[in-house]
Amino acid sequence: MTLGQKITWDDTVLPFQLDKSDTRGRVARLDGVLDGILRQHNYPEQVEALVAEMALLTALIGQAIKLRWKLSLQVQTKGAVRMIATDYYAPAKEGDAARIRAYASYDPDRITDALPFEQLGEGYFAVLIDQGEGTEPYQGITPIAGSSLSECAEAYFAQSEQLPTSFALSFGKSTEGDSAEHWRAGGIMLQHMPKASPFATDGGSGEGGLLSAEDIIDDEGGENWTRANTLLSTVEELELIGPLVSPSELLVRLFHEEGPRVFDPQAVRFGCTCSEDRVRSSLSIYSAKDIATMTTPEGLVTADCQFCSAHYILDPKTVGFEAEEPSSDS
Repeated sequence: MTLGQKITWDDTVLPFQLDKSDTRGRVARLDGVLDGILRQHNYPEQVEALVAEMALLTALIGQAIKLRWKLSLQVQTKGAVRMIATDYYAPAKEGDAARIRAYASYDPDRITDALPFEQLGEGYFAVLIDQGEGTEPYQGITPIAGSSLSECAEAYFAQSEQLPTSFALSFGKSTEGDSAEHWRAGGIMLQHMPKASPFATDGGSGEGGLLSAEDIIDDEGGENWTRANTLLSTVEELELIGPLVSPSELLVRLFHEEGPRVFDPQAVRFGCTCSEDRVRSSLSIYSAKDIATMTTPEGLVTADCQFCSAHYILDPKTVGFEAEEPSSDS
């Protein structure tokens, strides 16, 4: 494998369809994206693993939606990891890369040696879709359940979208050749596409709780869905992460009898939308009195971006809604 091939495979999402199973899917490989996300922070390893899983889910889900602007995934819990937030920005134009950013908020004193998912507590998993100016944002929520964030995402799609969905994910630290240890992730998303109302969003619940795939699919669709997931269950973790097996080769290995068809891959990059102008805009709701309470002993107003750790230093006289008003003698 050449370095050029590796770069081509990494930080992409490959859409595909299984013609014999009424199933669509995505294969994602993340490398530099995770480095861009995680190097901004000094998270404990358990928190890094949760952020890596959330970023991988965000790449897979974001590319599966006809997205014009932004998809956000959020986890809010009462556990040691209080919040994980990710954003996926759709490409501005054809040929551009999508952008992903993510961060976590946690209580260092409550992090334990337990598995990453056990650092979460009671809470919810949320999907937010913002299609931009002139549209109403959409939000769907499902309780934290199961044993992984991917199971929470599966529950969301069954409950809120009535779309049977499954994920096979792998992520962890990797060392290739003489390179330093870094996080790497790969995964597959499958979604059964019913012949009618493929995007039902009535939000109904199944008998006695959350919907499952069996509540949604008819007998024929259920056979197709079961067969596709049986094949998916044979995938190995190293196959998911790569880098020796390309996404298209992996699909042939897993689903050659299902008639897989691949489409153009989508590149993804780490990207943050913060800027000094956005910071000023967020402070424009505060009066001079409020701004005074935010001013440091050095006479400055500072702000940090949670996603990329950018640090902004502003003159308090230039921020807040009163800073934009004309003086009384003008």
